[in-house]
Amino acid sequence: MRIDLQEHPRLSRLIQIAALLGFWQLGEAIVHFAHLPIPGAIAGMLLVLGLFASGRFSIVNIRRGAEWFLAEMLLFFVPAVLAVLDHHEFIGLVGLKIMAVILVGTIIVMSVTALAIDIGYRLMMKREDAHHAAP
Repeated sequence: MRIDLQEHPRLSRLIQIAALLGFWQLGEAIVHFAHLPIPGAIAGMLLVLGLFASGRFSIVNIRRGAEWFLAEMLLFFVPAVLAVLDHHEFIGLVGLKIMAVILVGTIIVMSVTALAIDIGYRLMMKREDAHHAAP
């Protein structure tokens, strides 16, 4: 029995979320076995990026799951905020240093993400132009 995911959008989203989590776990396994000095989530994202670049994987395959993760991203930060409230030492100079690291880290992540999206968009446009130019 084949399930048409277009007719079952909720099931489609769950499968896409599971696929994203699977890429994350695959990245963790690659990092663990290859003893790479990067987080497994980054390795998983690089794997997905490689699949996108090769044309073997389409953004449609994970769009709804990724949109859900982005929409619920605030929930992933709630435990960190509660931990800060439990440790009063973060309110002084140590807290300012940590805040500076968080702000600089966020700026770096946002800049690298914007650069990656720009590169990906340019590659996508180049691929579409080549596809439309071909007879």
